[in-house]
Amino acid sequence: MKTLFTTLLILFAHLGFGQNLFDKNFEDKTLRIDYVMGGDADTQTVFLKEMKQEPFWGGSKTNMIDPFGYGNFRFKLLDAESHEILYAKGFNSLFQEWQTTKEAKVLKRAFYQVNVMPFPKKPVLFVLEWRNKQGEMKQIFQYKIDPKNYFIRKEDPTPVKSELLLGNGDPSQSIDVAFIAEGYTADEMGKFRADVKRLAGYIFDVAPFDKYKDRFNIYALESISKDSGTDIPGDSIYKNTAVNTSFYTFDIKRYLTTFDIKSLHDIAANVPYDQIYVVINTDLYGGGGFYNYYTSCSADNKLSYEVSSHEFGHGFVGLADEYYNSSVAYDGFYNLDIEPWEPNLTTLVDFGKKWKNLMDKDTPIPTPRTEAFKNKIGVYEGGGYVSKGVYSPYQDCKMKSNKMKQFCPVCANAVEKMILYYIGE
Repeated sequence: MKTLFTTLLILFAHLGFGQNLFDKNFEDKTLRIDYVMGGDADTQTVFLKEMKQEPFWGGSKTNMIDPFGYGNFRFKLLDAESHEILYAKGFNSLFQEWQTTKEAKVLKRAFYQVNVMPFPKKPVLFVLEWRNKQGEMKQIFQYKIDPKNYFIRKEDPTPVKSELLLGNGDPSQSIDVAFIAEGYTADEMGKFRADVKRLAGYIFDVAPFDKYKDRFNIYALESISKDSGTDIPGDSIYKNTAVNTSFYTFDIKRYLTTFDIKSLHDIAANVPYDQIYVVINTDLYGGGGFYNYYTSCSADNKLSYEVSSHEFGHGFVGLADEYYNSSVAYDGFYNLDIEPWEPNLTTLVDFGKKWKNLMDKDTPIPTPRTEAFKNKIGVYEGGGYVSKGVYSPYQDCKMKSNKMKQFCPVCANAVEKMILYYIGE
């Protein structure tokens, strides 16, 4: 009893200290920074578009500095005078994925990007960093922001009907997921709400999400599309939809994404949100997931159960793909001379920082893909789209194939750590 009482005192003290720091530095609103990131395979340039104040803050008020080190990009808010870090978060982007395609070697393109953070009470520096090919974070943009600047737009978001379908928790101690309707006409919103409940149910059927179901707030945002469905360029099918999703991203048939990040955030701004999840009204197989960017998934495919949580593993947790025998558009996605930042891949360059502590001491490194080690945590060659030089922790996992209904123990451990970070524990 004494140990439990002491633990609770420490927890409450931590929460109170974090809350005090939030109240000192931030308002209970969101600062949104929109910019364009452009370049080619070897370069990137940032062009500031606009800043907005949005009415809700859905993130934590105690854990404000991302401790994981995940993401190919990171943004930080620094106190303008002391340069103390007030807020920091890693993220991925479609731009970075595009940089690894063959097209990026011969063409320059630009991608819209949005970062959201608590609204500061005093001047801050917004710093944007990029992870180079040596795995080092390098500053690529800096901008001083005065919260009193009258060019920070403060109009209300364009209204989109929303409904809280699950959860009733404090946004600062919950994981708030904004499910956005894509390819649903005004007459199909009943179907959309049912699809959100079903897809969220698929995710909560997977451990350890099942254990924390009551810590999620699930919002359905009824963004109306003129047409039903989504674009399928390979079949010359184009639809006028709310957030402009399309199959054939980077000419991969099943890759179902949107470049319209502005519209995603315009819609999501109607509720407090930590994560954006795009539900696409199609029965074709597809989806995508990008760490702290967004997640997307087909609503009605026979594999939507598997895809919904796989893609959320990317978008929410930062998990990598573990498959290595599938055709993709990437060229040299991982540098084999450095350790990947994703928690479920290793190049053995610095494996001690990965899942080595979760393995049996008598498991060989690397571990053969044999029946003797079928259900054991190991170091199995193959993952991250290549068969050599990159290793994954299990012979099969939800991040590798649709045969597995659950995450492997290493991925499940990463999921739980992320959940606890968001809910302030």
